[in-house]
Amino acid sequence: MNFTVSSSALSSRLSAISRVINPKAIYPILEDFLFRIENGKLTVTAADNDTTLETIIDIVESSADGQIALPAKTLLDALKEIPEQPITFKVNDSNYEVVVNYQNGEYKMVGQNPDEYPTPAVLNEDAVSLQIPAQILSDGLARTIFATADDELRPVMNGIFFDINEEGATFVASDGHKLVCNRNTNVHADGKSSFILPKKPASLFRSLISKEAEVITIEFDSRIARFSLPEEFRMVCRLIDGRYPNYASVIPMNNPHHLIIDRQTLVTALRRVSVFSPASSGLIKLRIEKDKVDISAQDIDFSTSAKESLACQYDGTFMSIGFKAGFLIDILNNIPSQEITLQLADPSRAGVIVPTEQAEGENLLMLLMPMVLND
Repeated sequence: MNFTVSSSALSSRLSAISRVINPKAIYPILEDFLFRIENGKLTVTAADNDTTLETIIDIVESSADGQIALPAKTLLDALKEIPEQPITFKVNDSNYEVVVNYQNGEYKMVGQNPDEYPTPAVLNEDAVSLQIPAQILSDGLARTIFATADDELRPVMNGIFFDINEEGATFVASDGHKLVCNRNTNVHADGKSSFILPKKPASLFRSLISKEAEVITIEFDSRIARFSLPEEFRMVCRLIDGRYPNYASVIPMNNPHHLIIDRQTLVTALRRVSVFSPASSGLIKLRIEKDKVDISAQDIDFSTSAKESLACQYDGTFMSIGFKAGFLIDILNNIPSQEITLQLADPSRAGVIVPTEQAEGENLLMLLMPMVLND
């Protein structure tokens, strides 16, 4: 089996799908790429125990259909050093020896039996199929993934919950301290369905979505999901088994006190003040009164403190509320608007943070639990 392919096209696609490979893979074959020539197309596969990524690459020419497993790290490192040019792979099907010819030289390596490479799981016949605009999926993943948990006791919290019905799609993530709920009514589906996508494949597939991508097809059953970006990438992954908590029940319905402030101004102030918060808690205090918010932090053990005052829009009652600085900064960094609205009820109830202006068809809401203040 011989084939010729663009060096830069191959290198960029291999680099993209290589992120799924676990450097400490249990099975040596999972440290390889699977190359498959079929009907004049090159399909390259990378996988770990739970997720498989495939990419389709145009080839210049090929002699025959076939497949070979090649060491991923060796191939990636070698291709990085080759400028754009056609390169030819000559595969000996009997002993899996491979010669890679380029303009001024050649590489030699030994592959493995492709039959040992695991095949992706197959969807059931009753699998649900959904088409979603690429930008909506990319935004939904980006705005929720930071809020997922790392909880061995509650694995359902370690992924992004897709809640889909005729009225739209909702992306949800929570670690018990913060919650993100991003609903978009520009997605249309037949009937109600849901699944929990693990954090790793969510991050992997988001990185594959280009700005030029238009529509992504999602197919899923109770065990696995398949995400397809036409003519570019396909991902098959195992879903998290379990029932996701009723996220709507924890979102306060009546937070009457609204603080409106420039998002970036608040973020930079929080970063400065949080340097002086206790390392163990990261507690910062917001003291809110008419059109002003004082941000303060104090570490009694080291006799350090900081305070900063910012102008804002606020007509509610005076309030002092505490938050973990790192969580609040993470939330603010994942809201795509110039101004945010912090909706409050009292210091013991969760604060709701939303963009002051929402995109058409989108309803983004983030929630953060408060911390107890000693004074």
